[in-house]
Amino acid sequence: MQRYRVIVIECAGFYLWIENRFLMMTKNERRSVFSLALLYATRMLGLFMVLPVFMLYGQDLEHASGLLLGVAIGAYGLSQALFQIPFGALSDKYGRKRLIFFGLVLFFLGSVLAAVSTDIYGVILGRFLQGAGAIASVLMALLSDLTSEESRTKGMAIIGMSIGVSFSVALVVGPLLGGVFGLQGIFWLTAFLALFGMFWLVFFVPSPVQSQSNRNVRLFKDQIGEVLRNKELVRLDGGIFALHLCLVAVFIAVPMSLQNHLQLPGSEHWLVYLTVIVTSFFAMVPFIIIGEKKNKMKGVFLFAILLLCAASLSFRWSQYSFIHFWLSLFLFFMAFNLLEASLPSLVSKLSPAGNKGTAMGIYSTSQFFGAFVGGVVGGFVLSNFQESGVYYLVSGVCFVWFLGARNMEKPNPETGISLALSGMDHQKAQQISDELSLVDGVEEVVLIADDEIAYLKVVTKLLNRSELEQIQQQYSHVNLAI
Repeated sequence: MQRYRVIVIECAGFYLWIENRFLMMTKNERRSVFSLALLYATRMLGLFMVLPVFMLYGQDLEHASGLLLGVAIGAYGLSQALFQIPFGALSDKYGRKRLIFFGLVLFFLGSVLAAVSTDIYGVILGRFLQGAGAIASVLMALLSDLTSEESRTKGMAIIGMSIGVSFSVALVVGPLLGGVFGLQGIFWLTAFLALFGMFWLVFFVPSPVQSQSNRNVRLFKDQIGEVLRNKELVRLDGGIFALHLCLVAVFIAVPMSLQNHLQLPGSEHWLVYLTVIVTSFFAMVPFIIIGEKKNKMKGVFLFAILLLCAASLSFRWSQYSFIHFWLSLFLFFMAFNLLEASLPSLVSKLSPAGNKGTAMGIYSTSQFFGAFVGGVVGGFVLSNFQESGVYYLVSGVCFVWFLGARNMEKPNPETGISLALSGMDHQKAQQISDELSLVDGVEEVVLIADDEIAYLKVVTKLLNRSELEQIQQQYSHVNLAI
């Protein structure tokens, strides 16, 4: 009982921390973050709902095969990876909301095409169109326009959490709707969600006064090489690629195992996913707290990879026992949630100051490519080696990932802050940079004279806040929130 009490207290503390961060924003910032989070969550809900049911109901499509069904599942990842950077660049020229609206139109058209298609090729094209409305980069750029430097990271975290919530809801709602309305019904609901997103965008999402050029959210060509030469960031990009490859591949096999081996109808799969999602989330939270507060993130990270590997392998040996299969699924989601929460934090900690936007852009692209490859390879393996082959594939990918991650750099308990500096010119830039570098706790400084902004990586526990505030007051009239 004491153990569960501790877990409840830790979860409550985690929630209060999130709430406190949210309340630190202004009223307009809270409205902007909430409206954008809801907009993106509804889009992702539409993409995710087919994941737990597509292999079950997609077999009725003409020309369907394991490989083509896998391609259909992962097609959105390919188009999303290809188009998110062009969408971000076009939004600088034509406006954020206009590009988001266009992306939602593509999402709507793709959903309708998938809904009316009777063969697998039409569904593949529909899924590709769904992902082609790649609004992630534009949405983050709009968030930059609508929030201050100090609130931007909190806003991104809240949007990231909303995606996680939409994924969990999709795993429960997808099988429920699939059992009643079939695959076409899910695609029609997705089309409705796209229309709702357009309505929400027009009437509830605030319009920015002007678009900002912010290095933390935009991808710069001259920074790509620097990020790709960073071995630690490349490891993490490979990690998110592997993680989403495994996720999509597993959902090619798990629904088939539940139906064919455990004799559980597709309409009842939601009960399994619901219990697994809820319990695995609460089981994950203490590990996140240990990793962040006690600076044990590397250990937690490696443990989660091994747990994912073990859970994937255990699927093979538990296909004929419901309890054992449920436990395997529980361990898989616990590990997945741990890694999904840890990877962005590690990217943020290990990214060079001022290059976070570029690092996250490459990270996100790797994630979507992983989903596509997971669908294609998982479908191929299922066609030739059944569900067991998919589980062996996923466990093998996890083991290779673990070998590559063992020697990763242990991240310091660093955080990034930005400092607005008014009236700065190029002559003063070097002087200010030198002064900031000498402050205790400041690990890295990137100063952008044209934007009058300094990006710092700091060790919070060692930071001399008073000295940093003195420098800030000397060169700016804007208060710094640390």
